[in-house]
Amino acid sequence: MKLPWKLAPPYRSYFTWFQLITVYLLLESALWSSRISVRNRWAFAIVIVVFAFMAVDRPSIRRLGLAQPAGKGVGIMLAVSLAAGFLLVFMVHWAGGEVRTDAVWFNFRQSLGYFLWALVQEFLLQSFFFTRCEDLFGGEPAVWIAATLFAFAHLPNPILTTFTLIGASFFCEMFRRYRSIYPIAVVHAALGLTVAVTMPDSLLHHMRVGIGYFQYWH
Repeated sequence: MKLPWKLAPPYRSYFTWFQLITVYLLLESALWSSRISVRNRWAFAIVIVVFAFMAVDRPSIRRLGLAQPAGKGVGIMLAVSLAAGFLLVFMVHWAGGEVRTDAVWFNFRQSLGYFLWALVQEFLLQSFFFTRCEDLFGGEPAVWIAATLFAFAHLPNPILTTFTLIGASFFCEMFRRYRSIYPIAVVHAALGLTVAVTMPDSLLHHMRVGIGYFQYWH
């Protein structure tokens, strides 16, 4: 962590803990705000605080995962995502379900928007939460800790929480090894869209989380 001043190791850890807790509390406040206007204010606060902390830390491009992805890592992630997507579709078909080709996600603009949202989520998960968990706990434990934090943010949606815990564990491990959020965001978007068109909306609630999961029926 490249701070503009030198902190003794205990105080550096305290500052990292402070960053994690602050941003996660802001995130939960946004997700559980019933009014959209209030939710947007919390979201704006997250953006300001995250970039303020990064301005203090001054991380490298590689640490943030914004460097050019390695070819090997891209190949592994795409192969796993294709296999997972086909497996999910097969299981849904085998269980008597169907892929909803009339879903809104088949709209190009909606799909592009979801990809950009996946990129934002991966930046927050990997470039912010994972890197700080890595500082505190080391690389391998950080994979599970960051993935668990990300999954909890998807409560109370049972489908998204479950899939997110599995997916985020894989994403964090790929980030730990190859350090690029771009292919991870592509895989995230592809698998997210697959879940959206294979899972019933009665359970998925149009992929809403937090208070929005309960407001789905209103």
